[in-house]
Amino acid sequence: MGLLKSGNPAINEKVFRGVTAEGDDVMTINGAMKKFGLMLLMLLGGASFTWDLFYQGKDVMPWAMGAALGGFVVALVIIFKKTWAPQLALGYALLEGLFLGAISAVFNAGFAQKYPGIVMQAVLLTMGVAVAMFALYYFRVLQATQTFKKVVIAATLGIGLFYLVAMIMNMFGAEMPYLHSNGPVGIGISLFVVAIASLNLIMDFDLIEQGAAQGAPKYFEWYSAFGLMVTIVWLYLEMLRLLSKLASRR
Repeated sequence: MGLLKSGNPAINEKVFRGVTAEGDDVMTINGAMKKFGLMLLMLLGGASFTWDLFYQGKDVMPWAMGAALGGFVVALVIIFKKTWAPQLALGYALLEGLFLGAISAVFNAGFAQKYPGIVMQAVLLTMGVAVAMFALYYFRVLQATQTFKKVVIAATLGIGLFYLVAMIMNMFGAEMPYLHSNGPVGIGISLFVVAIASLNLIMDFDLIEQGAAQGAPKYFEWYSAFGLMVTIVWLYLEMLRLLSKLASRR
């Protein structure tokens, strides 16, 4: 099937290649969005749990590290075994929620004096960007043309490589210049990453629509919801990183 590519590694052209549905048991856009809504509820439940633990004085970093590792493993399994998405997608959302709740609580406490409400602002900004991107896609202001796809995919891969090098450097006690800086260059990097994460939403919306139009099997509703959540989580983390840089300048 000649479907559109996505910068999100969980949703791309190869996902639907050679896959056909049987009878009327096919993917729909409405079904995919309902699945995403269920995943979002699961994520919020997990986030509330670790958030409350933090404010009870408990150490939430083991939860954050364990959930991050578990979420990564589950995501890989879903990507390589797409038919397992209906069984694993909610588990992935729960693990991501546990991770985000813990990290968000740490950020919220750390910037309570300089930037009160940093987490709520990150949540609202993420929601606002997601709604704006959907509106731009729905009204065809932004479309996933071939040029658009090539640029966003290249930028996404570049960001991934940049973060990978930074992680390796950090393992050897070094630090990637400007990545964590609150100066103009560091803030500019964060703004760029937020922009690319936002544009990935256009790619995801487009591929979900194309998958439904091509009659992808029903389990792709869960897989598509999973892919969309990967982008939303990435966008939220980058929003939190950007706001923390701005807060540290005060």
